[in-house]
Amino acid sequence: MYEAKYPEVDMAVMIQVKNIADMGAYVSLLEYNNIEGMILFSELSRRRIRSVSSLIKIGRIEPVMVLRVDKEKGYIDLSKRRVSEEDIQVCEERYNKSKLVHSIMRHVAETMNLDLEDLYIHVGWPLYRNTVMLVRHSSPDEKEVTKVVPALSEEVKDALIKNIRRRMTPQPLKIRADIEMKCFQFDGVLHIKEAMLKAEAAGNKDCPVKIKLVAPPSYVLNTQTLDKEQGILILNKAIAACTEAIEQSQGKTDCKGGT
Repeated sequence: MYEAKYPEVDMAVMIQVKNIADMGAYVSLLEYNNIEGMILFSELSRRRIRSVSSLIKIGRIEPVMVLRVDKEKGYIDLSKRRVSEEDIQVCEERYNKSKLVHSIMRHVAETMNLDLEDLYIHVGWPLYRNTVMLVRHSSPDEKEVTKVVPALSEEVKDALIKNIRRRMTPQPLKIRADIEMKCFQFDGVLHIKEAMLKAEAAGNKDCPVKIKLVAPPSYVLNTQTLDKEQGILILNKAIAACTEAIEQSQGKTDCKGGT
């Protein structure tokens, strides 16, 4: 996935456990071409180990910390007990994004009959490099000529863009809130319908609000948005608008929670 063959010390990496031996566990570094690393039993937990099988299992995928890297001998020592919750979160996010990019690159390489590493060299390592390369050759009069040659053909570039758009388009986040709404006044049903309209009016084009009856007096408000904070803010406004409208008719609402 990455241009560097080995990870850096004190870096969290994603591994898969392959074998458990007398001294520790042998693992594959999933982001570094599955090169082998080892986690000593002493690096599994800060607490006293009562059962190794409860801490590490063959086939398990998880983040660990890099302790030592011997590039000459190819040894990589890893630790499970030294990786923090923050390291785990960063590692998992990076790995999931890298895995998606790798899937796109591999698909394009296979469909376009290209060498995957060559595609990485020209595009993926890293993307901020210019997608051109300088080629030096001799002209008929024996003079050296430098020519700018596109590193990507239009067909390969189009295939990459299509795959990226299809696979990496952000998916809307669904947010909902459950409320109870009651109104015992004359024409109470009409007052509740008016309050529902007020709630939906609090939404906008990017974050529309819908309110539906579950079973009296339970209602659910929901929205879909790319911005979680905006979605929560809009739903709170919708609940407030709904509450204000129903209270004007001597009714009441009760928010039961949201997701």
